[in-house]
Amino acid sequence: MGSTVTLSPLARLAGVRKRYGNVLALDGLDLEVRGGELLALLGPNGAGKSTSIALMLGLTSADDGRVQLFDRDPHEVEARRQVGVMLQSAGIPDTLKVRELIEVTRSYYANPRSIADCVALAGLDGLLERRYGRLSGGQQRRVQFAMAICGRPKLLFLDEPTTGLDIEARQKLWAAIRELVADGTGVVLTTHYLEEAEALADRVVVVNGGRIVAQGSVAQIRSRVSQRRVRCVSSLDVATVAAWPHVLNASHDGERLEIVADAIEAVVYRLLTDDPTLSDLEVTRAGLADAFVEITKEAA
Repeated sequence: MGSTVTLSPLARLAGVRKRYGNVLALDGLDLEVRGGELLALLGPNGAGKSTSIALMLGLTSADDGRVQLFDRDPHEVEARRQVGVMLQSAGIPDTLKVRELIEVTRSYYANPRSIADCVALAGLDGLLERRYGRLSGGQQRRVQFAMAICGRPKLLFLDEPTTGLDIEARQKLWAAIRELVADGTGVVLTTHYLEEAEALADRVVVVNGGRIVAQGSVAQIRSRVSQRRVRCVSSLDVATVAAWPHVLNASHDGERLEIVADAIEAVVYRLLTDDPTLSDLEVTRAGLADAFVEITKEAA
């Protein structure tokens, strides 16, 4: 993952509170984003993720607490010039060609990336002369990514960046994001694809109800959940296994029996005892998705 970590945070929320009418969106939130790392900001809908990003971008103001972007007020143009943003609602003119969109965006910056670099990083080969409105949803997301990175931002906000992308395009975008982080860019990622956060994040922050409920590396977040996942080929009946003590869930995944359990040794011992023909036994720790569900359930 990223190796060039700066000492001073690129963006910082300190004790921030934000209310919309009767809804408390952020409740004393502390958050730092550093260079050379990818921060995955996770949480259920309405948890406070979008508000946190809007504050760091200077799109709204805090009721209380301090917000800084490159040690400045986020409303200052000099601070905002160092930021790239890829939001879900892009509002990009359908009639412009991809080349025109990138050229216009590049014109806002003193030292932009070349069009060739933008095309290579975003995977836009063969699309420059196409009108934006004629592109598929996945192709439009790649154009939005190119526009977000063309100013060589020191801090990049990616909101659901791979929505609508096929597996190959998603892998290419992940590779581009890793390259940017390795070059020292700070990235804030919000995503509903938890395997995306698991693959990319140096640090994970889980928010719920406007507060941070968990933070740390992917491994640290996963370790908060004692669940393990067992996969094996077995002749045992799924309903029977589901009724065993410590088994939280049992299902069939093709030929394999898949079990989620909170005391794995007892379950594995019983599997081996009750099914002498059992084979292909595999035990893994719960993934980030399992941990996320558990943490947000606890917080609620």
